[in-house]
Amino acid sequence: MSLRIVVCVKYVPDATGDRHFAEDLTVDRDDVDGLLSELDEYAVEQALQIADGADDAEITVLTVGPEDAKDALRKALSMGADKAVHVEDDDLHGTDVMGTSLVLAKAIEKTGYDLVICGMASTDGTMGVLPAILAERLGVPQVTLLSEVAVADGLVKGRRDGDTASEQLEASLPAVVSVTDQSGEARYPSFKGIMAAKKKPVQSWDLEDLEIDADEVGLEGAWTAVDSAAERPARTAGTIVKDEGEGGKQLAEFLAGQKFI
Repeated sequence: MSLRIVVCVKYVPDATGDRHFAEDLTVDRDDVDGLLSELDEYAVEQALQIADGADDAEITVLTVGPEDAKDALRKALSMGADKAVHVEDDDLHGTDVMGTSLVLAKAIEKTGYDLVICGMASTDGTMGVLPAILAERLGVPQVTLLSEVAVADGLVKGRRDGDTASEQLEASLPAVVSVTDQSGEARYPSFKGIMAAKKKPVQSWDLEDLEIDADEVGLEGAWTAVDSAAERPARTAGTIVKDEGEGGKQLAEFLAGQKFI
């Protein structure tokens, strides 16, 4: 029986771009380029490695987002994933992590799965809680923040590295795991992979397909809200100290004034 792997990925604004909030205090995606979240590339890579070691495996990449989110799916497909699912609906605008986890859970159940792999966090929200919430919604074990992961004999096993110790964890399938940026460098898509990705199936679903009411998602259904936002203050010129015998003293006074010492 084929091992069904679903990788949850996110289309995010380029972190190097000049990002802003829109009038409704959601991220303005029109003024900045988007891409596949870098941390999700590690999840795709681990799925590919698990599939390489399995007798029979199929990798589906799943995202929730606007039309342009298909770019994130194509990147994952060009890396080697087999097919993709894109959940797009105008009523999803402003959805927070609770609504997103609901949509992902419904889509994963509709797709069918044995293992769900996520990145450790998205590079825009950086909450890092979605894998745990997703596992709760699916009613399956979670094994999160792994720097190593493997699947064998109906179990997913991995190592979680902490500040003072490393843990060896395992759970029976089906399960949800998340992997860190220490799990292994993600591969670059080859030209052959890029061309092959254009022919791989990308299925599109909306809220009706997933039997989700619009009031459960979007800004109205969000459990969290941004009350206000302000532009980051412009950088000011630094203080230059000319050492004419009193440099050490002036430096100490500066550090003390900033409460560094």
